[in-house]
Amino acid sequence: MSTERRRSYPYDQIEPKWQERWESARTFHAPNPGEDGFDPTKPKYFVLDMFPYPSGAGLHVGHPEGYTATDIIARYKKMRGCNVLHPMGWDAFGLPAEQYAIKTGQHPSITTAANINGFRAQLKRIGFAYDWQREVNTTDPSYYRWTQWIFLRLYHSYFDPFLLKARPISLLEDALADEPKRTDEWKDDDYLAGLRAHSGDLPPERRTAVREAIIDHHRLAYVSDAPVNWCPGLGTVLANEEVIDGKSEVGGHPVERRLMRQWMLRITTYAQRLIDELDGLDWPESIKLLQRNWIGRSEGAEVQFSVAGTDEKITVFTTRPDTLYGATYMVLAPEHPLVDRLVTEEQLRTVEEYRERTAHKSDLERTELSKEKTGVWTGAFAINPVNDERIPIWIADYVLVGYGTGAIMAVPAHDERDWEFARKYALPIREVVSTTPTLGLGGGSSPCEAEPLEVFVGEGYAIHSGPLDGLPSADAKAEIVRQLTGRGLARKTINFKLRDWLFSRQRYWGEPFPIVWENGKHRALPDTHLPLNPPPLDDFKPTGTGEPPLAKATQWVRYSDKATRETNTMPQWAGSCWYYLRYCDPLNHNRFVGVDAERYWMTGQVNQAAPADAGAPARPGGVDLYVGGTEHAVLHLLYARFWHKVLFDLGYVSTPEPFQRLVNQGLILGEDGQKMSKSRGNVVNPDDVIAEYGADALRCYEMFMGPLEQTKPWSMAGVEGVSRFLARVWRLAMEENQAGEWMVSSALQDMEPDKAQLKVIHATIKKVGEDIETLGLNTAISQMMIFVNTFTNANPRPRSALRTLLQVLNPFAPHLTEELWERLGFSENGSRALPTEPWPVYEEALLIEDEIEIVVQVNGKVRDKIVVKKEATKEEIESAARASSKIAEWTTDKEITKVVVVPGKLVNIVVAG
Repeated sequence: MSTERRRSYPYDQIEPKWQERWESARTFHAPNPGEDGFDPTKPKYFVLDMFPYPSGAGLHVGHPEGYTATDIIARYKKMRGCNVLHPMGWDAFGLPAEQYAIKTGQHPSITTAANINGFRAQLKRIGFAYDWQREVNTTDPSYYRWTQWIFLRLYHSYFDPFLLKARPISLLEDALADEPKRTDEWKDDDYLAGLRAHSGDLPPERRTAVREAIIDHHRLAYVSDAPVNWCPGLGTVLANEEVIDGKSEVGGHPVERRLMRQWMLRITTYAQRLIDELDGLDWPESIKLLQRNWIGRSEGAEVQFSVAGTDEKITVFTTRPDTLYGATYMVLAPEHPLVDRLVTEEQLRTVEEYRERTAHKSDLERTELSKEKTGVWTGAFAINPVNDERIPIWIADYVLVGYGTGAIMAVPAHDERDWEFARKYALPIREVVSTTPTLGLGGGSSPCEAEPLEVFVGEGYAIHSGPLDGLPSADAKAEIVRQLTGRGLARKTINFKLRDWLFSRQRYWGEPFPIVWENGKHRALPDTHLPLNPPPLDDFKPTGTGEPPLAKATQWVRYSDKATRETNTMPQWAGSCWYYLRYCDPLNHNRFVGVDAERYWMTGQVNQAAPADAGAPARPGGVDLYVGGTEHAVLHLLYARFWHKVLFDLGYVSTPEPFQRLVNQGLILGEDGQKMSKSRGNVVNPDDVIAEYGADALRCYEMFMGPLEQTKPWSMAGVEGVSRFLARVWRLAMEENQAGEWMVSSALQDMEPDKAQLKVIHATIKKVGEDIETLGLNTAISQMMIFVNTFTNANPRPRSALRTLLQVLNPFAPHLTEELWERLGFSENGSRALPTEPWPVYEEALLIEDEIEIVVQVNGKVRDKIVVKKEATKEEIESAARASSKIAEWTTDKEITKVVVVPGKLVNIVVAG
């Protein structure tokens, strides 16, 4: 881009001036309760951006879209008299910095600091009203100290299934102790009392080991051997979303499935609450649906199949027990522990080869509906409990060991995946659900078992199902479960697709676990040992053995003569689960967030006894507005909600949910309509746009492109158009003298606006305010363009009109409006600075439509338009039409033979000749 063209107004001088002034004056700093400048009478407004990972590439114009929207509403809420918390920080741990360290030998902290400096400078150039004194960085020891502390709260807690909340593990430990000391705290807890009774029946020599196992089985943070996506090239475990076509998203390295010892978080205990407590949140229904589907609640039954010729049992979970008579084969996940015991010698090699191929696929690839189904027979058979039929046991990659029981009964006539699999491998397909009831002897008929022409997955009526024939599906489900439960072969249950959160990574650049191991047992470090810093390393490469890079720091690993440190690190998700809480009190050295600060910014209450608005209904979420991309619509939000609920249960935070209102902005594409990327060469750097048109033009264009939630292509021509609009605003107030210097416009006068102008002024105040509240920011700008059009041709023009325009435009174009506010003298004579000037109030009476426009025709052709009172009579309308000079040109010296008046619409004057 060229910056040689003459600027339409001096934004290159204005913008740095005001950015420096805001920073030096701490204009947007939000004091906490008890600090100087805090006003307890004001309501709070906490507006939050999803904080960025500071990559080396810096920002492109897609990044500031959401930041601009939140900045507009933050500035608006400040003008509406709120205490506004609008912070920014950095989600700075991550694999890219570690990979760069492996390539160059430069410590990730150096790379991260440089990237953060670049991001911060770019954001400041755009003029965002962040409280930079609250800046957080997840890689700062003063921050991850508290990430580690929260992990230990999970480690030291369990979920009580009767109370449906987290409680301190110390209560469970006391309940299991030989001589409990806190009985008064748990004696009425039926769950703990039951566990105590169970463990008390054990012989003394087994009691200690069993109690330790019970405690570890209940911890919200626990250790398990889990199947993971292991990438030897990166030397770490990857999330399913980080694996594409069997290779790592970063670097394209091969990925394989491997059982590894991992730290897990027991998020599944909160599955039902994570579903139920979505209801009180102001989130898009599509995002709520994504969350519910990811959690995947299913009501059904666990049914037990025996394995022919053995004592082995296979338990399956099914939501359709009414289709048991249609089960013609079974499928186990390739990793299922029973496979090794069931496979026949003849099938052993085939099974091993298939399991090896499966190990290179992620769970997402394996469950992709469109992929071709594959599997192999184990050589073994199961016995169907409803009819004693022998059915073959297969393994197939579309069944996951981590979902349900890792085994399914296959009913190909009524499940699309089973249907495709059965057709491919010529397995029997038996129809057991019909769309219409079939009557006959014994409650149903048994026609021939011909294969159905197509799969039917809905509910209907049972057929080919023995005593169930003719029953509606719901009744058939209940009846078969009743029968099998009586025989000890089934039980009703609820299942969730959600799996416990795999929380370990084999990386250097992440939070170390505050855990030590001794004699094969883990224990927590005391809180006083935090933060636990990663050791200094020069070699960040994977070990090649599966051990994490931290294992190379042998002196660091050695905690004592008998104990060693945990060498895994936490995932990048950890720091982003609670950063909004640290923003409330980032300099607190004694607590992850101060009690008063957390209560105020999350609930609006200044103290526990006196809510800010006792009449307002309680809202579950603390953050008033959270804006970010849809790529975080599931996992980040789910993980943050889980951590927050645990902290709420334990009494550390005041709300059961973190985010009350959620808005997801759409993508900004390149000018070619493609997603911006270096490889496509379509990335637009905001620094270049600012140099050419100014930060205010960038801000306004990003909002003017269309609705915030929509995906939109970038257009430099569009930026230029918005720049022209801002230049017209400048010229409403300023004009150039003969020397080319900008002076206050001589057209500005201390005068009252006329009636039409007042209507535009007050319509603009109303429209812009309402649109900001709903984030309809593109239409707010459209209304301000109407305002500018109205007053551009007014000469003289009222100074008061310009004052109002600057107030409503300020959140969108803060630099331009601050400069004009100062040059026009509005900040003098006791007036406030523009960011703290109260939002103008509109008068509804001035918006009432008391006049209407009437079309006037002569002999059916439109010759003029007149404005009359809304309540004008026919006679008054006709008189006004006859008085029009334009109409006189067509009626003078002509005979008017007829006048037709249609009130509110038109007048038609018929003349002779």
